[in-house]
Amino acid sequence: MALTWATAAWFLPFVTPIAIWVAWSDMATMKIPNKAVLAMLIVFVVIGLLALPLDEYLWRYAHFGVVLVIGFLLNMVRAIGAGDAKFAAAMAPFIERGDAFLFMIILAATTFAAFVVHRVVRATSLKERFSEWESWTRKEFPMGFALAPSLVLYLLMPFLFGG
Repeated sequence: MALTWATAAWFLPFVTPIAIWVAWSDMATMKIPNKAVLAMLIVFVVIGLLALPLDEYLWRYAHFGVVLVIGFLLNMVRAIGAGDAKFAAAMAPFIERGDAFLFMIILAATTFAAFVVHRVVRATSLKERFSEWESWTRKEFPMGFALAPSLVLYLLMPFLFGG
């Protein structure tokens, strides 16, 4: 794992509230607000300058571009929503290039867990606590509920396993 605890410590306090906002909003409205996407990008633009060496910081914008293009292509074939594509792109600069495979494992596990939790809650009386949430009635899965915690879990990795 290339992510260090020092870098993660810079990002985590700013990323976590945005991640909660994204997950909550996607569950409630099946939309990820553009303001949340912009907030995530602004965190990287500002905090990234403090947390990363300049050359690494600049290269991370390529992560944004690559994921944005892939996301828009997936959106064109209706594989993912536009908000999911934009948010994934906004998350991408936070991921170290050498950790791409690790992040994909975290994302896969988080997506599976989020899907199971969402469907179990939707099938039980627990959903009545949040009965107005649109995600209970739609066949689509609110991917923000998986994307957002995946980034937080990735940023927690150096604290959990050293880094």
